[in-house]
Amino acid sequence: MTTSTTAEPKQQRRLPRVVPLLAVGTFLMITTEYMVAGLLQEIAGDLNVSVAHVALLITAFAVGMILGSPVMALATLRLPRRATLVLALLVFAAGHVLAALTSDFGIVLLARVITALAAGAFWSIASVIATQAAGPANSSRALGVMMSGVGPAPVIARFTPEDTHTSAPSVRAEIRAVVTGRMVVLVLATVFATGGYMTAFSYPSPVATDRGAVPLWAVPLLFVVFGLGAVLGTNLAGRFADKRPVRTFITATGATVLLLGMLIPLSANAVALFVLMFLLGIAGMGIPPVATGLAATFAQGAPTLAAAVAVAAFNGGTAIGTWAGATAFESALGVLGPLVVATIMASLGLLTLLVFARSKAMTPLNHRIRLDLSSLLRGRNG
Repeated sequence: MTTSTTAEPKQQRRLPRVVPLLAVGTFLMITTEYMVAGLLQEIAGDLNVSVAHVALLITAFAVGMILGSPVMALATLRLPRRATLVLALLVFAAGHVLAALTSDFGIVLLARVITALAAGAFWSIASVIATQAAGPANSSRALGVMMSGVGPAPVIARFTPEDTHTSAPSVRAEIRAVVTGRMVVLVLATVFATGGYMTAFSYPSPVATDRGAVPLWAVPLLFVVFGLGAVLGTNLAGRFADKRPVRTFITATGATVLLLGMLIPLSANAVALFVLMFLLGIAGMGIPPVATGLAATFAQGAPTLAAAVAVAAFNGGTAIGTWAGATAFESALGVLGPLVVATIMASLGLLTLLVFARSKAMTPLNHRIRLDLSSLLRGRNG
């Protein structure tokens, strides 16, 4: 008994080397997806389009991820994971070269979709590798670490474990495993929750300069503080979600709703804006590892497609939120429009999660989640 209890903490403290290395690609993908938000006004000037028009580049990337994640997951199901990761990063790089060589908005839009397709393939495979390498007890923690770091394709290829399955995966079996009531509700909650914080994240530049009187040169610092919060949030959520996934999801989403609501009146104060964006990074970016971990748990027979569906859900929220935010931005609400849309979406996500937790569709797949729900609904420690 003594030996087992002392060995377990060591096992939980250390993650396989491949997990932090996979964070390389995630850094590249996240940088690509988010960088447009920090350059809305500059890109608008260079391409001679409106700020709301430039925001469609974020929407285009999200749409590419929505389509690319499940489609590419199924298309590459029988390919070696190492080859898929490296190929995805090569296509990803090619898309950026295409965007860099043109000043035509349409071609830049196309390049965003190409890079998103590659990003979708990478995220799906990387999520499965991280969770399987870490094991069930540390899967959410591994996802949290993976979503917060950086690294190059050759290094990833070197440390990625060989595929262990002996038979070819079945596309039909993968689809059947993810088409369930629990997955549908989880996807809806993820779409709304992600759409909330990502809509706010996509428009801080005009909010900061127009309402907070933040000089344009200081706007990138707003993304720095959000990024610092995101690193903290992904790792914290990953640790808590391994034991209490549903409670962690609800807590992160509830905090996101609160912070977004506070941003509407307090965004006129520069100090408050920076503080709230840091906290929003912690709360909002705590959602992806939890949602991905739950998806993998609900569809245990199809981890690759489950991760792809989770990625598609994140980007579904981003696509809907940025599109609605662009519409609201050009309405009478002005720069506050995206924040209003963000608050509404996050609130819908929280409501969906609360209904989700109480529904019979949330019948747990294992004792760990059963304990989590019991403590959630009865207010006891799990």
